[in-house]
Amino acid sequence: MSDALSLARLALTGSLLFLAVFAVCKVPVGVLWKPAVGATEYGHLLALICVALSLPGWGDSRQTTAFAMACLAALLFSTPTLRALKAARAAATDGAGLWGELEPPNAQSTPFSAFRMFTAGPSSVEVNRHVYDAEHGLELELYGSPEGPERPLVVVIHGGSWNSGDYSQLPAINHHLSGLGYAVAAITYRLAPEHTFPAPREDVNTAIAWLKRHASRFGIDPTRIALMGRSAGGQLALSAAYDAHDPSIKGVVSYYAPVDLPYAWTHPTNPWVIDTHTSLSDYLGGTLDQVPERYAEASPIRAVDAETPPTLLIHGGRDELVFPIQTERLRQRLVTEGTPHLVIDLPWATHGLEANIRGPSGQISTWAIERFLAMVFS
Repeated sequence: MSDALSLARLALTGSLLFLAVFAVCKVPVGVLWKPAVGATEYGHLLALICVALSLPGWGDSRQTTAFAMACLAALLFSTPTLRALKAARAAATDGAGLWGELEPPNAQSTPFSAFRMFTAGPSSVEVNRHVYDAEHGLELELYGSPEGPERPLVVVIHGGSWNSGDYSQLPAINHHLSGLGYAVAAITYRLAPEHTFPAPREDVNTAIAWLKRHASRFGIDPTRIALMGRSAGGQLALSAAYDAHDPSIKGVVSYYAPVDLPYAWTHPTNPWVIDTHTSLSDYLGGTLDQVPERYAEASPIRAVDAETPPTLLIHGGRDELVFPIQTERLRQRLVTEGTPHLVIDLPWATHGLEANIRGPSGQISTWAIERFLAMVFS
């Protein structure tokens, strides 16, 4: 091997090994968060690259070093897949306690399959954009054709620390659920710091009301609605579902949401990863000392009661942005109130765990969502 190729191989394997570390370790700074998602949810593909790099084998010291680094990186990249096997068994056992033997048509037959990681994602469906609040210029994207019988509705709420993001975020699950026969509406909402709570939650309610008014036009069953959100959107989905006391809202799905905002303020994330205090104060219009009533009102954990709809919570065990204790605290409250619920714990996963719907986290979370929606809409 020429010196140039030897050096290039050494540099590439070194870079991959650096990335592979974040398949098992938390990131120290925010700029590495998305690479960590790649390491955990696309690690099986990166492991194949590492295997290919190891094939030239032994030779001079540079080749030997590159070989060793490639093998180690491949091993680290493979750990989420190995850990997913155990998590899938736990999800199947826990899920059976909630929905029994329910098997929705066309859904994944198992929570996780190594073979499925190398298959194509869901087929694209028709997507149409609509303005649901002309006064504030708020839009939504509606997935699927309105032709045919009325479909249960899933309202999807994006994340982004309440100050960024839109309806285009991570659309694969929207296409997938639409392909299963659901009407899926991905919405925008007013963003902080220009707009503070409760404005974004009001936008969620406005979108639901607009979709109900136009239900016949879009082939929607207005009596069967579920909310689904990720991160900040998960907080909004839970808050809207829990506070509405609307019998048409049959269930709510939350990916890694902050649910106890006073607790989040007093137990902030590493500021090198995300500035929790700035995010919260921008969203709620002040610090915990300044507007404690807003922190309480915006915390879904506060609103759990006898009428709380069934809840599916999904969280990564090494989430650097929203600590898993948030989901655990809500789980404890749901247990106390006797609310039907399920927590999908993915120990290797970080924030944004569903970025790859065919990845370890994407498969298990999608499997759970398929059955949860079938249960609440039955």
